[in-house]
This record gives sequence, structure tokens and C-alpha cells, in this order.
Amino acid sequence: MAATTAPGSASGLRLAALPQAAGRAGLAGAIRSEFTKLRSVRSTYWTIAALFIVSVGIAAIAGFAIANNIHSNPQNKAGIDAAQASLIAFFEFGQLIVAVLGALTITSEYSTGMIRTSMAAMPRRGTFYAAKLIVLTTVTLIVSLVTSFVAFFVGQAAMSGSGVGASLFHSVTIPRGVQATSPNNVTFFGTIVISPGTVLTAIIGCALFVTMVALIAFALGSIVRHTAGAITSAIGLLFVLPIIIQILPNTWRWDIMRFFPDSAGRVLSKTIGQDNPHLWSAWPQFGVTVIWAAVLLAAGASLFRSRDA
Repeated sequence: MAATTAPGSASGLRLAALPQAAGRAGLAGAIRSEFTKLRSVRSTYWTIAALFIVSVGIAAIAGFAIANNIHSNPQNKAGIDAAQASLIAFFEFGQLIVAVLGALTITSEYSTGMIRTSMAAMPRRGTFYAAKLIVLTTVTLIVSLVTSFVAFFVGQAAMSGSGVGASLFHSVTIPRGVQATSPNNVTFFGTIVISPGTVLTAIIGCALFVTMVALIAFALGSIVRHTAGAITSAIGLLFVLPIIIQILPNTWRWDIMRFFPDSAGRVLSKTIGQDNPHLWSAWPQFGVTVIWAAVLLAAGASLFRSRDA
């Protein structure tokens, strides 16, 4: 009869014991994993580079154009919102670019089928969803703040010597309007004082708004689970629907516009008055965008936890 060798016998062979479970999968590990995923794909770097180049490049072009217009005709100096001119490309085109990043953060794994592997490694779907959201928010906010500040300073440098501008260090006074239209005999009336606090609100507010757009796109991606569908939905919500609203009667249009997420960008970037008095002030209007993001993220989280991968 053949003899059997028990583990730990004198034969000197031991069976390696498996390590005991260390507990439930944690959020910290999931965040590290999601950050590794985000920085390991080229699309992340291309998207961030596009955001920076477009925002800063157009800010410089706009600044030089404003300075040239003022040098050719001094009456063009009146009512220039220098801060918004430097930030307009960032919050108009930037939101479109970060929407792509936000959607890809969740939909890319569905398109490749890697979502099943990820869920096998992290079966706690709520933690998995939260980790993706935290990483996206952190990266987008940092990139947006850097881009917003750089675009502002580059735009103001391009306008230097034109007599208009905005500053983070001291108040700036610009003419409110012109009384004479002759280029050789320009008389300005009234002044507008732009404080550093107002400028800082515009810079940081635009960065926060662009970050919220990334979260909205992420939420739409978790709902539709398709990259093209998520990006199309984000564009429809942020660009197409606001255009369609413009054809509505005025009695409806003004009341509807304030409840759409895109309105916050126009309000936050302004340092001189408001183009639309029917919109709320900067932070309440930004609150509307936050509510949109929160509702869509909650819907996305619910569907993410209940549906099969």
C-alpha cells in the first residue's frame, strides 16, 4: 500500500499556506487603481494637452486682438471685460474637451470589456464608482485651476499697454462708455472699478464650472455606458438645448435658461455687470450646475450598482 505524506512531515516539504484575507476591499486601494488607469492611457494626456493649448492659445490671440483694436481706435476701450476675454475659450471650449475626458473615464472600460475584470477585482460597486469619481474630480480640478490661471495671465500680458485689463493684485478702473465717436476726439464717461476679488471669482469659478461639466459627462457615461452616446448627450445638454431655448418666446426663455447647467459659465466669467439680468448671481447660478451633476451622478450610481456589467 502506498504511503501518503502529510503536510509538515519529515520529508522537508511544506505546503505554502495562503495568506488570510485582509478584510473588505478598501477605497484607498481602489483610488490608486483608478489613478493608474487614468494616467496609463494616452487619451488622458491628449485631452489635457488640448484643454491647455486651446484655452491659453485663444486667450493670447484674444488679448492681442483687443490691444490692436484699442490702438487703432481708442474708443474700443470702453466696457472691455478683460478677464472674460481671457477665460472665454477656457469655459466655452474647455467644457467640451473635459466632457470627453469625463465620459471616457467610465465608458472606455465598457467598450473594451475590461469593466468585468475591474468589477472582479473590486466587487464593491459603490466603492468602485466612488473611486473613479474621486480621481476624475481631483485630476480635472487641478488641471482646470492651472489652465484657468495661466490663460488669465497670458491674456492679460497680451493686452498690456492697451489701457484695459484685470489684475489679481490691485483694482483696475476702465471707462464705462464713450461720448464721442470720432477716433480723434474720444471722450469717455463713467468708470468701472474691477476688484481683485471679482477677478479671482471669475478664474476659480470657471475652473469649478469646467470640473462640474466633467462630472456631468461622467454621470451620463455611467447611464448610457457608451462613449459616443455619453459625449453626444453632454453636448446636447450643454450646447444644443440652450440654442433651441433661444427660439422660445421671451416670457418662457428667460425663466428656463437659469435652470440649465451651462448658464453658470457665462455668469462666473463676467467681471463687468451681467449680459442677462434674468440669471442669478455667480454662486447661486453655479449651484444649479452642481445640482445637475449631483442628480445625474446619483442616477448613474444607482444604475451602475443594479445593472450587469
